[in-house]
Amino acid sequence: MPSTSEVRVDAPIRVQDLTIGYGNFVLMRDLNFSVARGEVFVIMGGSGSGKSTLLRNMIGLLEPLAGEVLYGGESFTRADPAGRERLTRRFGVLFQTGALWSSMTLAENVALPLHQFTRLGAAEIRDQVSLKLDLVGLKGFEAFYPSQISGGMQKRAGIARAMALDPEILFFDEPSAGLDPLTSRRLDDLIIELRESLGTTIVIVTHELDSIFAIGTDCVFLDTETRTMIAQGNPRELRDHSPDPRVRSFLTRGAGAAP
Repeated sequence: MPSTSEVRVDAPIRVQDLTIGYGNFVLMRDLNFSVARGEVFVIMGGSGSGKSTLLRNMIGLLEPLAGEVLYGGESFTRADPAGRERLTRRFGVLFQTGALWSSMTLAENVALPLHQFTRLGAAEIRDQVSLKLDLVGLKGFEAFYPSQISGGMQKRAGIARAMALDPEILFFDEPSAGLDPLTSRRLDDLIIELRESLGTTIVIVTHELDSIFAIGTDCVFLDTETRTMIAQGNPRELRDHSPDPRVRSFLTRGAGAAP
């Protein structure tokens, strides 16, 4: 199990000496970790630990107070606007709410990045949209609007849009938020299928233990007390063998601690 200080130089994602926060307020400092290709990497921690803030720093919606994020060994944080846009094309994002355009059909939502960032013709875009919606189990729902489908289906449509440009990396921010347990399990199954069938590297923010144990292959734990990461590794191994009681307590709370 990797230690909190182990960083793989050849990893597709590296977070190096990162400090995150707002103005003079530091949420987390000295974050060092890497995400291996094909992992489902979970960012976890208690409420207010900065999980979503870390994700937003990793995708460029917020700027770190110090340190940098690298993709394929290239600094995303220090890149010029053109370089950052090029690196951004390598990943897709599913926000907590799904963030679908309510005035657009599902097909139009998924097609939007293809219209913006490719030179594909109308027929090719239709084919790609159908393929992506089929991958997430929404074949036949192309003409539906977000308000006409369930919350779980909206999340799946959001994943289809995040996959529109065939990214190497997907970022999910609390994908199970607001969903019932059965729908959450189905979403977990979909994430596993995407990883296994497409080899996509997935970074996910979640506090749901069932999801952490079902899909997580590696994780980092952000601690609010010390304001830094205090563990990295497979979540089941951390639950059973972490020397830090704070990590074990987080991973064994309630009835969600899977065997």
